[in-house]
Amino acid sequence: MKKKILILDPTLRDGSHAISHQVTEQHLSLYAEAVEKAKVPILEIGHGLGVGASSLQIGRSLLSDRTMIQAAINKLKNTKLCIFAIPGMATINKDLKPALDLGVEVFRIASHCTEADLTQKHMEFISKSGKTAFGSLMMSHMATKETLLEECKKMESYGAKGVTLMDTSGASLPELVKEKISYLADRLSIPIGFHAHNNLGLALANSIAAIEAGATIVDATARGFGAGAGNTQLEVLVSILEKLGYDTGIDLYKILDAAELAEREFIKKLPTINNLGLVMGLTGVCSAFSKHIENIAKEYNVDIRDICFELENRKTVAGQEDLIFEIAQKITQKKHNI
Repeated sequence: MKKKILILDPTLRDGSHAISHQVTEQHLSLYAEAVEKAKVPILEIGHGLGVGASSLQIGRSLLSDRTMIQAAINKLKNTKLCIFAIPGMATINKDLKPALDLGVEVFRIASHCTEADLTQKHMEFISKSGKTAFGSLMMSHMATKETLLEECKKMESYGAKGVTLMDTSGASLPELVKEKISYLADRLSIPIGFHAHNNLGLALANSIAAIEAGATIVDATARGFGAGAGNTQLEVLVSILEKLGYDTGIDLYKILDAAELAEREFIKKLPTINNLGLVMGLTGVCSAFSKHIENIAKEYNVDIRDICFELENRKTVAGQEDLIFEIAQKITQKKHNI
Protein backbone atom coordinates (compact mmCIF):
# COMPACT_ATOMS: atom_id res chain seq x y z
CA MET A 1 0.00 0.00 0.00
CA LYS A 2 1.27 3.47 -0.90
CA LYS A 3 2.16 5.75 1.99
CA LYS A 4 -0.25 8.68 2.19
CA ILE A 5 1.02 12.25 2.34
CA LEU A 6 -1.32 15.08 3.28
CA ILE A 7 -0.61 18.14 1.15
CA LEU A 8 -1.60 21.52 2.58
CA ASP A 9 -1.65 24.36 0.05
CA PRO A 10 -0.95 27.87 1.45
CA THR A 11 -0.58 29.51 -1.99
CA LEU A 12 -3.03 32.28 -1.07
CA ARG A 13 -1.69 32.72 2.47
CA ASP A 14 2.11 32.54 2.19
CA GLY A 15 1.85 33.93 -1.32
CA SER A 16 -0.02 36.91 0.07
CA HIS A 17 3.34 38.25 1.30
CA ALA A 18 4.64 38.33 -2.27
CA ILE A 19 1.89 40.67 -3.47
CA SER A 20 1.76 42.84 -0.34
CA HIS A 21 -1.43 41.11 0.82
CA GLN A 22 -3.43 42.43 -2.14
CA VAL A 23 -5.27 39.16 -2.80
CA THR A 24 -8.65 39.79 -4.47
CA GLU A 25 -11.96 37.96 -4.30
CA GLN A 26 -11.42 36.81 -7.87
CA HIS A 27 -8.01 35.34 -7.01
CA LEU A 28 -9.53 33.41 -4.11
CA SER A 29 -12.57 32.24 -6.04
CA LEU A 30 -10.68 31.09 -9.15
CA TYR A 31 -7.89 29.33 -7.27
CA ALA A 32 -10.25 27.65 -4.79
CA GLU A 33 -12.25 26.30 -7.71
CA ALA A 34 -9.05 25.00 -9.34
CA VAL A 35 -7.74 23.18 -6.25
CA GLU A 36 -11.18 21.68 -5.63
CA LYS A 37 -11.01 20.14 -9.11
CA ALA A 38 -7.47 18.93 -8.40
CA LYS A 39 -8.57 17.26 -5.14
CA VAL A 40 -6.13 19.19 -2.96
CA PRO A 41 -7.01 18.11 0.61
CA ILE A 42 -6.53 21.47 2.37
CA LEU A 43 -6.38 25.05 1.09
CA GLU A 44 -5.04 27.75 3.43
CA ILE A 45 -5.91 31.39 2.71
CA GLY A 46 -5.58 34.84 4.26
CA HIS A 47 -3.08 37.50 5.24
CA GLY A 48 0.48 36.21 5.19
CA LEU A 49 0.65 36.18 8.99
CA GLY A 50 -2.87 34.91 9.38
CA VAL A 51 -6.24 36.18 10.55
CA GLY A 52 -6.13 39.39 12.56
CA ALA A 53 -2.66 40.28 11.25
CA SER A 54 -3.63 43.01 8.78
CA SER A 55 -2.04 46.23 10.06
CA LEU A 56 -0.08 49.28 9.01
CA GLN A 57 3.12 47.87 10.51
CA ILE A 58 2.98 44.41 8.94
CA GLY A 59 0.89 45.22 5.88
CA ARG A 60 -2.81 45.76 5.30
CA SER A 61 -4.87 43.18 3.43
CA LEU A 62 -6.95 44.39 0.53
CA LEU A 63 -9.88 42.35 1.88
CA SER A 64 -11.21 41.57 5.34
CA ASP A 65 -10.65 38.08 6.74
CA ARG A 66 -14.39 37.43 6.49
CA THR A 67 -14.51 38.40 2.81
CA MET A 68 -11.52 36.19 1.99
CA ILE A 69 -13.04 33.20 3.76
CA GLN A 70 -16.39 33.65 2.03
CA ALA A 71 -14.81 34.04 -1.42
CA ALA A 72 -12.90 30.77 -1.09
CA ILE A 73 -15.34 28.60 0.84
CA ASN A 74 -18.13 29.15 -1.67
CA LYS A 75 -16.08 27.20 -4.23
CA LEU A 76 -15.10 24.29 -1.99
CA LYS A 77 -16.92 21.03 -1.42
CA ASN A 78 -14.33 18.35 -0.70
CA THR A 79 -11.23 20.49 -0.20
CA LYS A 80 -11.18 21.79 3.36
CA LEU A 81 -10.56 25.47 4.03
CA CYS A 82 -7.84 26.34 6.53
CA ILE A 83 -6.86 29.58 8.23
CA PHE A 84 -3.58 30.43 9.94
CA ALA A 85 -3.60 32.15 13.32
CA ILE A 86 -0.83 33.54 15.52
CA PRO A 87 -2.01 34.22 19.09
CA GLY A 88 -1.41 37.87 19.88
CA MET A 89 -2.43 38.85 16.37
CA ALA A 90 -5.48 36.60 16.22
CA THR A 91 -7.98 36.47 19.08
CA ILE A 92 -10.60 33.83 19.80
CA ASN A 93 -13.61 36.15 19.86
CA LYS A 94 -12.63 38.52 17.04
CA ASP A 95 -11.06 36.02 14.63
CA LEU A 96 -11.58 32.33 15.41
CA LYS A 97 -15.28 32.37 16.31
CA PRO A 98 -16.33 34.22 13.12
CA ALA A 99 -14.21 31.80 11.04
CA LEU A 100 -15.98 28.86 12.67
CA ASP A 101 -19.35 30.45 11.93
CA LEU A 102 -18.36 30.83 8.27
CA GLY A 103 -17.55 27.13 7.98
CA VAL A 104 -13.75 26.94 8.29
CA GLU A 105 -12.81 23.36 9.19
CA VAL A 106 -9.04 23.47 9.74
CA PHE A 107 -7.11 25.92 11.91
CA ARG A 108 -3.33 26.19 12.10
CA ILE A 109 -2.29 27.79 15.35
CA ALA A 110 1.29 29.04 15.13
CA SER A 111 3.97 30.31 17.44
CA HIS A 112 7.70 30.87 17.46
CA CYS A 113 9.41 27.49 17.80
CA THR A 114 10.05 27.90 21.55
CA GLU A 115 6.73 29.50 22.51
CA ALA A 116 4.08 26.81 22.06
CA ASP A 117 2.60 27.82 25.43
CA LEU A 118 1.05 30.83 23.68
CA THR A 119 -1.13 28.58 21.52
CA GLN A 120 -2.90 26.77 24.37
CA LYS A 121 -6.13 28.78 24.59
CA HIS A 122 -6.58 29.01 20.82
CA MET A 123 -5.77 25.34 20.27
CA GLU A 124 -8.06 24.12 23.04
CA PHE A 125 -10.88 26.34 21.78
CA ILE A 126 -10.69 24.86 18.28
CA SER A 127 -10.35 21.30 19.59
CA LYS A 128 -13.43 21.70 21.81
CA SER A 129 -15.35 23.12 18.84
CA GLY A 130 -14.95 19.78 17.05
CA LYS A 131 -12.82 21.19 14.24
CA THR A 132 -9.26 20.22 13.30
CA ALA A 133 -6.44 22.09 15.02
CA PHE A 134 -2.89 21.81 13.70
CA GLY A 135 0.12 23.38 15.37
CA SER A 136 2.91 25.23 13.56
CA LEU A 137 6.33 26.00 15.02
CA MET A 138 7.83 28.91 13.08
CA MET A 139 11.58 29.58 12.61
CA SER A 140 12.23 25.94 13.52
CA HIS A 141 15.91 26.22 12.54
CA MET A 142 16.44 28.21 15.78
CA ALA A 143 15.65 25.29 18.10
CA THR A 144 17.26 21.91 18.81
CA LYS A 145 15.38 18.70 18.12
CA GLU A 146 15.02 18.18 21.88
CA THR A 147 13.41 21.60 22.33
CA LEU A 148 11.15 21.06 19.34
CA LEU A 149 9.96 17.78 20.85
CA GLU A 150 9.00 19.54 24.07
CA GLU A 151 7.09 22.20 22.13
CA CYS A 152 5.34 19.63 19.93
CA LYS A 153 4.24 17.68 23.00
CA LYS A 154 2.74 20.86 24.46
CA MET A 155 0.74 21.40 21.28
CA GLU A 156 -0.33 17.75 21.32
CA SER A 157 -1.58 18.16 24.89
CA TYR A 158 -3.63 21.19 23.79
CA GLY A 159 -5.40 19.11 21.15
CA ALA A 160 -3.26 19.49 18.03
CA LYS A 161 -3.91 16.75 15.45
CA GLY A 162 -0.46 17.34 13.97
CA VAL A 163 2.43 19.80 14.20
CA THR A 164 4.33 21.36 11.30
CA LEU A 165 7.92 22.54 11.55
CA MET A 166 8.14 25.74 9.55
CA ASP A 167 11.54 26.50 8.02
CA THR A 168 10.42 30.12 7.86
CA SER A 169 13.79 31.46 6.70
CA GLY A 170 14.69 28.67 4.32
CA ALA A 171 17.81 28.21 6.45
CA SER A 172 17.83 24.42 6.87
CA LEU A 173 19.82 21.77 5.03
CA PRO A 174 18.40 18.31 4.17
CA GLU A 175 20.48 16.42 6.74
CA LEU A 176 19.29 18.71 9.53
CA VAL A 177 15.68 18.35 8.36
CA LYS A 178 16.02 14.55 8.39
CA GLU A 179 17.55 14.58 11.84
CA LYS A 180 14.82 16.73 13.38
CA ILE A 181 11.86 15.12 11.61
CA SER A 182 12.94 11.55 12.31
CA TYR A 183 13.58 12.40 15.98
CA LEU A 184 10.07 13.85 16.31
CA ALA A 185 8.32 11.19 14.22
CA ASP A 186 9.77 8.46 16.45
CA ARG A 187 8.60 10.14 19.65
CA LEU A 188 5.22 11.70 18.87
CA SER A 189 1.85 9.99 18.52
CA ILE A 190 0.54 12.71 16.18
CA PRO A 191 1.67 13.40 12.59
CA ILE A 192 4.61 15.71 11.97
CA GLY A 193 4.69 18.11 9.04
CA PHE A 194 7.15 20.35 7.22
CA HIS A 195 6.90 23.77 5.56
CA ALA A 196 9.88 24.86 3.46
CA HIS A 197 11.17 28.10 1.98
CA ASN A 198 13.54 28.15 -0.97
CA ASN A 199 16.17 30.73 0.08
CA LEU A 200 19.02 28.26 -0.33
CA GLY A 201 17.41 26.46 -3.28
CA LEU A 202 16.53 23.49 -1.06
CA ALA A 203 12.77 23.73 -0.49
CA LEU A 204 11.96 20.69 -2.62
CA ALA A 205 14.95 18.68 -1.38
CA ASN A 206 14.10 19.51 2.23
CA SER A 207 10.44 18.54 1.72
CA ILE A 208 11.42 15.17 0.24
CA ALA A 209 13.95 14.68 3.06
CA ALA A 210 11.22 15.41 5.60
CA ILE A 211 8.87 12.87 4.01
CA GLU A 212 11.58 10.21 3.89
CA ALA A 213 12.27 10.89 7.58
CA GLY A 214 8.64 10.39 8.58
CA ALA A 215 6.72 13.61 7.87
CA THR A 216 3.20 12.92 6.59
CA ILE A 217 2.02 16.53 6.22
CA VAL A 218 3.79 18.80 3.74
CA ASP A 219 3.13 22.39 2.63
CA ALA A 220 3.55 23.39 -1.00
CA THR A 221 2.36 26.27 -3.19
CA ALA A 222 1.56 26.76 -6.87
CA ARG A 223 4.75 27.72 -8.71
CA GLY A 224 6.39 27.99 -5.28
CA PHE A 225 4.51 31.27 -4.71
CA GLY A 226 5.35 32.56 -1.23
CA ALA A 227 7.27 35.02 0.90
CA GLY A 228 10.84 35.87 -0.10
CA ALA A 229 12.35 33.17 -2.31
CA GLY A 230 9.10 31.21 -2.22
CA ASN A 231 8.05 27.77 -1.02
CA THR A 232 8.16 24.18 -2.21
CA GLN A 233 6.60 24.09 -5.68
CA LEU A 234 3.30 22.21 -5.38
CA GLU A 235 2.97 20.76 -8.87
CA VAL A 236 6.61 19.59 -8.82
CA LEU A 237 6.22 18.00 -5.39
CA VAL A 238 3.07 16.16 -6.45
CA SER A 239 4.82 14.90 -9.59
CA ILE A 240 7.87 13.66 -7.70
CA LEU A 241 5.84 12.00 -4.95
CA GLU A 242 3.82 10.18 -7.60
CA LYS A 243 7.09 9.02 -9.18
CA LEU A 244 8.38 7.87 -5.77
CA GLY A 245 5.22 5.88 -5.08
CA TYR A 246 3.52 8.08 -2.48
CA ASP A 247 -0.22 8.75 -2.46
CA THR A 248 -1.29 12.41 -2.27
CA GLY A 249 -4.77 11.91 -3.71
CA ILE A 250 -4.16 14.92 -5.98
CA ASP A 251 -4.99 14.83 -9.68
CA LEU A 252 -1.73 15.59 -11.52
CA TYR A 253 -3.29 17.13 -14.63
CA LYS A 254 -5.63 19.31 -12.59
CA ILE A 255 -2.89 20.57 -10.26
CA LEU A 256 -0.84 21.51 -13.32
CA ASP A 257 -3.89 23.44 -14.52
CA ALA A 258 -4.19 25.14 -11.12
CA ALA A 259 -0.53 26.21 -11.26
CA GLU A 260 -1.00 27.69 -14.73
CA LEU A 261 -4.07 29.56 -13.53
CA ALA A 262 -2.18 30.95 -10.52
CA GLU A 263 0.67 32.18 -12.71
CA ARG A 264 -1.74 33.78 -15.14
CA GLU A 265 -4.09 35.39 -12.61
CA PHE A 266 -2.10 36.58 -9.59
CA ILE A 267 1.57 35.63 -9.55
CA LYS A 268 2.99 38.92 -10.75
CA LYS A 269 6.56 37.66 -10.49
CA LEU A 270 7.70 34.05 -10.17
CA PRO A 271 9.76 33.41 -7.01
CA THR A 272 13.51 33.65 -7.52
CA ILE A 273 16.55 33.36 -5.28
CA ASN A 274 17.92 36.88 -5.46
CA ASN A 275 20.71 38.25 -3.24
CA LEU A 276 18.29 39.31 -0.52
CA GLY A 277 16.60 35.91 -0.41
CA LEU A 278 19.93 34.12 -0.29
CA VAL A 279 21.32 36.28 2.52
CA MET A 280 18.08 35.88 4.46
CA GLY A 281 18.51 32.11 4.20
CA LEU A 282 22.13 32.31 5.31
CA THR A 283 21.29 34.53 8.28
CA GLY A 284 18.02 32.81 9.21
CA VAL A 285 15.87 35.93 8.82
CA CYS A 286 12.10 35.43 8.57
CA SER A 287 10.98 35.28 4.91
CA ALA A 288 8.03 37.57 5.66
CA PHE A 289 10.56 40.39 6.22
CA SER A 290 11.64 40.36 2.57
CA LYS A 291 9.63 43.28 1.17
CA HIS A 292 10.09 45.31 4.36
CA ILE A 293 13.89 44.95 4.18
CA GLU A 294 13.90 45.80 0.48
CA ASN A 295 11.79 48.94 0.93
CA ILE A 296 13.52 50.21 4.07
CA ALA A 297 17.00 49.58 2.63
CA LYS A 298 16.09 51.79 -0.34
CA GLU A 299 14.55 54.46 1.88
CA TYR A 300 17.62 54.71 4.13
CA ASN A 301 20.18 53.86 1.42
CA VAL A 302 21.70 51.01 3.42
CA ASP A 303 22.96 47.59 2.37
CA ILE A 304 20.38 44.81 2.69
CA ARG A 305 23.15 42.47 3.84
CA ASP A 306 23.98 44.70 6.79
CA ILE A 307 20.33 44.69 7.83
CA CYS A 308 20.09 40.89 7.57
CA PHE A 309 23.22 40.20 9.59
CA GLU A 310 22.06 42.56 12.32
CA LEU A 311 18.62 40.91 12.37
CA GLU A 312 20.44 37.59 12.81
CA ASN A 313 22.48 39.03 15.70
CA ARG A 314 19.26 40.11 17.41
CA LYS A 315 17.63 36.71 16.86
CA THR A 316 14.50 38.34 15.46
CA VAL A 317 11.31 36.35 14.94
CA ALA A 318 8.12 36.74 12.89
CA GLY A 319 6.18 39.86 13.80
CA GLN A 320 9.21 42.01 14.68
CA GLU A 321 9.22 44.04 11.47
CA ASP A 322 9.61 47.26 13.46
CA LEU A 323 13.23 46.33 14.22
CA ILE A 324 14.10 46.72 10.54
CA PHE A 325 13.46 50.47 10.78
CA GLU A 326 15.51 50.73 13.95
CA ILE A 327 18.44 48.84 12.45
CA ALA A 328 18.41 50.90 9.22
CA GLN A 329 18.39 54.12 11.25
CA LYS A 330 21.34 52.99 13.37
CA ILE A 331 23.34 51.93 10.31
CA THR A 332 22.68 55.33 8.75
CA GLN A 333 23.69 57.17 11.93
CA LYS A 334 26.89 55.15 12.19
CA LYS A 335 27.71 55.82 8.53
CA HIS A 336 27.38 59.57 9.08
CA ASN A 337 28.91 59.54 12.57
CA ILE A 338 25.74 60.96 14.07
